[in-house]
Amino acid sequence: MHTYLALGDSYTIGEQVAQKDNFPFQTVGLLRQQHLDVADPVIIATTGWTTDELAASIREHNLRESFSFVSLLIGVNNQYRGQTVDNYRQEYLQLLNQAIAFAGGKPDRVFVLSIPDWGATPFAEGRDRQQIATEIDAYNAACKEITLAHKCHYLDITGSTRENGNKTEYLAGDGLHPSGKEYAVWAGHLADMVLDVIK
Repeated sequence: MHTYLALGDSYTIGEQVAQKDNFPFQTVGLLRQQHLDVADPVIIATTGWTTDELAASIREHNLRESFSFVSLLIGVNNQYRGQTVDNYRQEYLQLLNQAIAFAGGKPDRVFVLSIPDWGATPFAEGRDRQQIATEIDAYNAACKEITLAHKCHYLDITGSTRENGNKTEYLAGDGLHPSGKEYAVWAGHLADMVLDVIK
């Protein structure tokens, strides 16, 4: 049986949506439809976490096993709190190396999702949406560069969050986090990528 570890923050745990609607559970559901035997995802994620908080929790969990594949989505709270991209680069690199270790040392079993643009949502009303977009782009550029340099997979979901950020059906009740419908978009792409590697 294949195993899946999902590392992240509110976007991984699925703030304000049912567990079955978050993207890790939807991804597993799609893989099972393709007759892949996959266990429920192990999720280490909490709303509000920055890179260093995720790293601290990973240490606390003290996971010893390796997984068939790992997803990583982290950084929006670094940006939200005004932390520098340089700081993010250092901490993200450590998390990516940790994710590769969890994937049994196989970089091609690590799937990184880009940081969503929360500035496109109703929650950002009255804030400088352009500045948020520019900062998210800078974070994602660093994330993509490091991810690809380490031969891991990079999935850009930022465009989808910008496209759907103002559509009620793609948003949870708080007007900030995605709904299950938006997560389904991510899960569809992620499941395809995973299937290409694990067949």
